[in-house]
This record gives sequence, C-alpha cells and structure tokens, in this order.
Amino acid sequence: MKILVTYGTQYGSARHYAQTFAKLTEAKILPYNEIKSVCGYDCVIHFGALYAGGALGLKKVASLLSEKTEFIIVTVGLADVQDEKNTNHIRRSIQCQIPKKIWDRAKIYHLRGAIDYEKLNFKHRTMMALLYAKAKNLPEEKKDAETRAMIETYGKRVSFVDDDSLRKLADTIYVDLHDFSKTETLN
Repeated sequence: MKILVTYGTQYGSARHYAQTFAKLTEAKILPYNEIKSVCGYDCVIHFGALYAGGALGLKKVASLLSEKTEFIIVTVGLADVQDEKNTNHIRRSIQCQIPKKIWDRAKIYHLRGAIDYEKLNFKHRTMMALLYAKAKNLPEEKKDAETRAMIETYGKRVSFVDDDSLRKLADTIYVDLHDFSKTETLN
C-alpha cells in the first residue's frame, strides 16, 4: 500500500507528528499547501492542527481524493483527547470541512499538541485572550476540565506532544490499513 502523509500546521506540533509518523512508516510526506495531486496513493493520512473549529489543510487534501483512496484524519490540538465531549466536538467541527461521501469513509484519530503564547501571531493571541477572559468570568459550576486547564495554562508554554501516543496510533493505523488491504483483495 502506497501512503502519503500530509500536514497542516501553524506552530509545529502537527508537522512534528507527521514527520515522526512518516519516519516510522517510511511514507512520503508533504505539507498540504504543496500538494497538487494524490493520484497513485492508496492512502492519505492528514495531520491537521485544530484552529477555529477546523483542521488546517483538511479541506484541500480531501478535495484531491479519489473515491478509492483510503483517508485517515489525525487532528492535533490542545483539547484532552481522552474526553469524549472534546472529541465529539472536534468531529462535528471537521465534519463541516469535507464532503459527506469522504466523511463517511474517513477514519479519525486525535493527538494533543502544544502552545507557546510568546510565539502566537497577533490574531491567535487576541483570540486566546478573548477566550481566556470569557472562561475566567464563568461561574465555577460552568467551568469544565478543559476550561479550567485553559485558565491555568494561559500565557504559558505548554506541550502535550507525546511521541509514545503517536507510536500507538501508528500501530493502530497499520492494523486498520492492513484490514483495509485484506478487505480489498477478498472482494
């Protein structure tokens, strides 16, 4: 199976994961904005940083897929991916970015990224300041774990990047791809 790893990153976490994954699997890798075609690939795995309700580069990569191309989406963001409420919210957001026929066959995984407030551009710094101000003023009973974590880490450098979770994900994806290949040859 010929695999292409793509990524959309703003500050580097999605790129880090994509590069590490590509090394582990010996797959070709390209940033989403350099991709012209995905012809010739059986599977495209897109690592997309989460920003304002979407995965960076996802829409472009999805637009290049054929109906036979296996598609795996790996989101990279700050939200706790062990919290089902968070992953459901992420799924609803990215579902709006791609056509239903691609959504229905895509496999989706989630990884945690990092944030360094000193490196944020003006737009993102402003957006985070507004979110922080809103979260800080919420009554205690309305603050969930994610909101509390954002308040505690605001203005700091925080990294949840975990290469061990990526290795586990690579093992899971490999099994999924192997099952996909087996299904294709049995039909």
